[in-house]
This record gives sequence, C-alpha cells and structure tokens, in this order.
Amino acid sequence: MAEAVTPGICTTGWRRGGVHAPTYNISIKPATALLVGCTTKTKSITSFSTDSLRTRGRARRPTMSLNAAAAEMETEMETLRKGIAEFYDESSGVWENIWGDHMHHGFYEPAADVSISDHRAAQIRMIEESLRFASFSPITTTEKPKNIVDVGCGIGGSSRYLARKYGAKLSRAITLSSPVQAQRAQQLADAQGLNGKVSFEVADALNQPFPEGKFDLVWSMESGEHMPDKKKFVNELVRVAAPGGRIIIVTWCHRDLSPSEESLRQEEKDLLNKICSAYYLPAWCSTADYVKLLDSLSMEDIKSADWSDHVAPFWPAVIKSALTWKGITSLLRSGWKTIRGAMVMPLMIEGYKKGVIKFAIITCRKPAS
Repeated sequence: MAEAVTPGICTTGWRRGGVHAPTYNISIKPATALLVGCTTKTKSITSFSTDSLRTRGRARRPTMSLNAAAAEMETEMETLRKGIAEFYDESSGVWENIWGDHMHHGFYEPAADVSISDHRAAQIRMIEESLRFASFSPITTTEKPKNIVDVGCGIGGSSRYLARKYGAKLSRAITLSSPVQAQRAQQLADAQGLNGKVSFEVADALNQPFPEGKFDLVWSMESGEHMPDKKKFVNELVRVAAPGGRIIIVTWCHRDLSPSEESLRQEEKDLLNKICSAYYLPAWCSTADYVKLLDSLSMEDIKSADWSDHVAPFWPAVIKSALTWKGITSLLRSGWKTIRGAMVMPLMIEGYKKGVIKFAIITCRKPAS
C-alpha cells in the first residue's frame, strides 16, 4: 500500500516561449485542492497570490480575485492545449517520415550498442515490455482485453498494434491534436485492414467522451507529461477503466524527492523549464506522485519502475537522424515549433544523465467490484 497523500497545487509554474506562467497559491479547503503536475511536495494551500513576470507591457499584479485567477488559469490552459496541438500537427509528418508511426521511446538493453535499424524494433519492444510489466503478456485467450482505449494516441501506432495483437472488439483512441493526427491515424488503420476495429478522434484526455467502466485496457504511452492536471488525468483513466481492467501509464517524470526536500533544486527546475518551452509541457511530477494518486483511488496491484537506462540510446539516435539530409530538409519544411523542439533534444539527454528526468512506467488494476 502506497503512502497516502494530501493533494496540492504545483507552486513552481512553468515556462512557455520564454514567458513564465503565473504561479498560484489559491485559498481552497486543503482536502479538496488539486494535484497539478508538480515539482514540489504536495501540501495544503492556505493563501492566494500570483507572481507573474511582466509580460507584453503588463505590470505585475500582486493579488487578484479568485474568479480572475481562475479565468487567467483557464486562458493559460487553453494556450497550452493550442500549443500542444500545433506542435504535433507540425511535427507528426516529420516523425512518421523518418521514424514511422510509433511516436514514443524505444526499449533497449542498458548500455547496448545499437544501430539506427534497431530503433523501430525497440519501439515495438517498448509496447511489449509495458504489457509484460502490467502482467498483460503473455496472456491467455480468455484474458485478452476486448475493449481498449489509447489516451494520447498520436498517429495511432500503439492503437493499431494493440488492436492487431488482441483482436479487440473495438479499440478507441483520442488525441489532443487537431484532426491532422486523427485523420492520419485512421488512414493508416484502414490501409492495414483495421477499418471498424479501431477508431480515432480528437478529445480532451481530462474529459474523455466515454462512459464509465468501458475499457479492459486503458493505455497511455507518453501523453501524461502533457497533462496540466495530473489528478484529473488519472481520475479519468480510472473512470473509463472497466472493473478488473488494467491501466498502463508510460510517461516522462522528474526524479522522486527525498524526505528532506521540498522541491527540485533550482538548476533542475531551470533545465525542465527549457524543455517545457519547446514541447509545450506543463510542470512535471514524479513517479511517486502517480503512485500516490492511484493509491488514493483504491487501485490494486500498483507497480512502477524507472526505465531511464532502457531508453538511453533513444535521444542520441533521434538527434543523429535529425542531422541527416532527410532530417534537415524535413525539419526546414515543418515549421518553427518542430525546429525549436529539435534544438532542445540535447537537454533531454542532459536531463537523463543528471538523473533529473526519469522515464517511468506505472501500472495498476481497477478493483473487480
């Protein structure tokens, strides 16, 4: 049983495009405060203030009403959602052209000497190892998931793989991107003979368009890092999971805090903020935060692991592919957001090497009754 947690609001803020987003300490009953992706330990919130930097000529405002703060926070959230959608609309074609339809890390043996040809196979291994970790593979025919949802599907690589593997009655997949990703994902599904087996749509992972208890397998491969409200994200994964269903979350996290720490060190925050700017990420949270959230919802068989060593060859390979003639020309055609994302890829390597960034898997089972 994981340690209980009192939810709190992230008090570090994040950076996007060089502008520091407001940091809020809102007066709310401590027990009902939300856990938004955070780099500080969760704690009760007892006061309200905002500390925005001067932006576009606006003076700093030391205080504001709760309604005004909520409105500004919603504006920031909408800006974040729009940035994520535009980033992936620009970059998905480049990624598919060079790496194929799986928009996620590969799984490698630690310190393995791999070639470029190994990387697509490693992405398939990432799916298989995630299923194995969650006790989904190998699996008997009677245990195969009949209904699967892929939350944050990209162009549907995992969705189609899972649909083929398990022969699910119907797999559903959602992306926050504009119809660009969903339409491309459906084109690939239809071309692979999966018409009627898997469907894609644009939807908010924090407010999924599915009934409660629908899916035997709830899959989230590298989408949690984009979720500004981690508690709501996890709540939705749990809500749509069927009784006895499995939830698999594979995501970028920051390191767990030690008992003596209240937050990450400033240089660690600065590194993550630079990455957030390029990839439209809200503040990060730790693996322990996910475990505590799932435990607070009475999930069973909660497991987590740090797979950072298993993904170490990935970012150097992505950089190497970006520096080829095909990579350079594709980047130049794609747009500024993709180019900026490519420019900060060395920071991901730095984050892993320094132990600030962790590549985490967290799995659990929803109680059968």
